[in-house]
Amino acid sequence: MILRALALVGGLAGAATTSQFPEFSQQYIQRLGGAVDALGEVVADFDASAQAVGLDRQAALAQMQGTAFLDRRRSDMTATIARFERLSGDLDTLQGQGPFMRAYYLPRITDPQIASAAWAVYQPALPLNFAGGIFAAVGFVIGGGVLGAVLRLLRWPWRRKAA
Repeated sequence: MILRALALVGGLAGAATTSQFPEFSQQYIQRLGGAVDALGEVVADFDASAQAVGLDRQAALAQMQGTAFLDRRRSDMTATIARFERLSGDLDTLQGQGPFMRAYYLPRITDPQIASAAWAVYQPALPLNFAGGIFAAVGFVIGGGVLGAVLRLLRWPWRRKAA
């Protein structure tokens, strides 16, 4: 009886947690769009500076050497360009997708800076729509199943053997 009650608690915790995914992922995508816009401005400015002196991006990056500052700036700019390209790809994939497809593309919701910023201002709410209900049901099953399995596993050494 206690195990069933604890499994129910685990199910409810799972439901409460997973039902928040649709809204959190929407807020993540909004922040992702802002990050892509900001990084795009930096990359476009760098490309414009390179073009003004007759260089492409790679040639401009290659010329940034000779001093500790230029080496550091080249490394920073290379990382910025790579992040811009990665986040742009993530945004292209996620933008316009519904909550179920965003869950399918969960590996694209992985930028720690954006996730932290979204989480810092995120306020959980009771999802009263179809997607929130489905996510809650899945979380209930997963949470109840996992906690129930763990509790059965912990109880296993003390089970009486049938005679």
